[in-house]
Amino acid sequence: MLPKMNQMLHFQIASSDEAEATIEYKSRIADEQEDGLLIEVPISEKTGRYKRLFLGDELSVFFVSEDGIKNYFDSHVIGFKEDGVKLIKIRRPEPDRITKVQRRSFLRVPAELEIAIKMTNQVRFVCETDDVGGGGISFIADGKWPLEAEMVLECWLLVPFKNGTIEHAFFRGEIVRVVELESGRKQAMIKYESINDSERQKVIRYCFEKQLEYRNR
Repeated sequence: MLPKMNQMLHFQIASSDEAEATIEYKSRIADEQEDGLLIEVPISEKTGRYKRLFLGDELSVFFVSEDGIKNYFDSHVIGFKEDGVKLIKIRRPEPDRITKVQRRSFLRVPAELEIAIKMTNQVRFVCETDDVGGGGISFIADGKWPLEAEMVLECWLLVPFKNGTIEHAFFRGEIVRVVELESGRKQAMIKYESINDSERQKVIRYCFEKQLEYRNR
């Protein structure tokens, strides 16, 4: 389902600043256009302060449907409109880009990050990711590891930030698919089975930074 007029949107804004990237804002949909949604100036849910948005700002958005389910999508600021009050125009999401799974493929970016894996039989190994996102990752591993779909792994992802700090994000992930590569290695696609919000935010922040880096090239 698509968000409707007068619906409240909740979102975070892409930022290389760790504190800013974790702040959640809310804003009401004031009007709809064919290619966008016009929203009111957002306000911080924590401090009650208004937030100025700029053209191109990347947003991770969710709205709550009548059945109480959170629906997530990615968007960005595409314009502004003065209509008695200032309104901000954000890109309207495509219906198939809205998901009820928390931040599924949220700003998914290609990334070769070190990740430590622990299998249920206590076997451990280290390999590299192929891409990472707020809803899951994929990694490339040696073909000798017996990886199969529906297998649950404990994972520690090494996450480097632009300011030079390095953190670990821990999660339990379920293998969705395994692909045998021509090189003899394996590519495993993982969805998060369980991950704390603070750990997810580390991954999201990394994705934001990479997205901004690509945009500024």
